[in-house]
Amino acid sequence: MNLKSQFATITMSQELYHSNKPFELESGEILPEFELTYTTYGQINEERSNVIWVIHALTGDSNASDWWNGLIGEDKFFDPSQHFIICANLLGSCYGSTNPLSINPSNGQPYYYDFPQVSTRDLANSLEILREHLGIEKIHTLIGGSLGGQVGLEWAYLLGERLSNAVILASTAKSSPWVIGLNEAQRMAIESDQSWGEQKAEAGIKGLEAARAIAMLSYRHPDDFQKKQLDSDEKLDGFRASSYLRYQGHKITKRFNALSYWTLSKTMDSHDLGRGRGGVVKAIQEIKARILSIGVNSDLLFLSEESRFISQHARKGTFKEIISTAGHDAFLIEFEQLAYFLQSFYLENK
Repeated sequence: MNLKSQFATITMSQELYHSNKPFELESGEILPEFELTYTTYGQINEERSNVIWVIHALTGDSNASDWWNGLIGEDKFFDPSQHFIICANLLGSCYGSTNPLSINPSNGQPYYYDFPQVSTRDLANSLEILREHLGIEKIHTLIGGSLGGQVGLEWAYLLGERLSNAVILASTAKSSPWVIGLNEAQRMAIESDQSWGEQKAEAGIKGLEAARAIAMLSYRHPDDFQKKQLDSDEKLDGFRASSYLRYQGHKITKRFNALSYWTLSKTMDSHDLGRGRGGVVKAIQEIKARILSIGVNSDLLFLSEESRFISQHARKGTFKEIISTAGHDAFLIEFEQLAYFLQSFYLENK
């Protein structure tokens, strides 16, 4: 689909982009073809200056108005009546884009464990191919959090003058050993599932439940657990914190699979904006767009100082900090603070 002729009529649409050209990955492996599902909201204006590109986090999808409904939607900060908003499901994810359960055209069978390793740079390159296909010449704002922020930094580096503003939330220029360790613990949980290694879509599903429980401990903060999961009476067992983590583990298996989770956690591990570019500081300095880097004071996964580091080394960088007990997930929750930071950032850079 070429959106150039459709911009005048689209208000909300979900589409599928298919590339039949070989896609060389950073690892040297090649995907013979790939698909990206993407969702658009609103219309592009005559000046073609109102494009907002959203990048989702680890288990997100292209329906940004669902999981970021406090920021995107009617009368929200990014309003489809004023902005043309687009969000693509990332390569490797199981919400319509090419992933380990997709058919490998070389043998007609699902990739399963043969799906190649994809880096944040690969994901950014796939989004760049989609941008060119859609004929979008310039992006006003690129915004993403966590893994989405990592991909956003990589893409901001590639876009150069074609991007005006990059908003990077609760993210980092290079994954720390702490992040890699947490992800490895989750993959160990998946590996412990006896079904892991089997050629089926449900492989590792019980391990994924445990992995998600581990992840939730890094997404939240002890104060948040103290506030929301504290038991009111004296107990020996059956604690709210336990049932909460089991619920979250069960919930993820209803909408995700262990193979995509494994793939994208590896993608996060390998993130290094400075790889082959003279280091992260030099790479950040080469990004031409204005950067608003937002940290969370209680984030245990991507520390707030990592967000500050990005802004400190950017040509045109601004740092803001969300104050919340919610931990890493605050970037998906604290909409009022986000809207205030965005409004201030745009006013300062008029």
